[in-house]
Amino acid sequence: MPVEIRVLAWSVLLGLLQVWVAATAATRERGLRWNASARDGQAAPLGPLAGRLDRARRNFLETFPFFAAAALAVVATGRGDDQTALGAQLYFWARVAYVPLYAAGVPYLRSLVWLASLAGLLLVLAGLL
Repeated sequence: MPVEIRVLAWSVLLGLLQVWVAATAATRERGLRWNASARDGQAAPLGPLAGRLDRARRNFLETFPFFAAAALAVVATGRGDDQTALGAQLYFWARVAYVPLYAAGVPYLRSLVWLASLAGLLLVLAGLL
């Protein structure tokens, strides 16, 4: 199995984990009744940690579709190589590191890690260009 596809699968698991962690934190703050409700009204604002976890989740979802498309296209066209494999791994591990950095409220380093994930995505994309 190509490295890019394996990393894509791990990235899907990372995304699901982020959804679960953010939802759990929000439920812990807002309560099980809120979680089970239709959530029609205005929700109470999230506290610092739950808010950061939710923003980290949303940030992942902003880049993941581009990574997934690039990884799938590289494999489908047979253009995968060491550079695209490295890019996929860089994207994934930077996204893994991003979550605790964002949750802890670490400035600057978090942004550098995000840039590393973007660089990884661009390395995958470069395999198609």
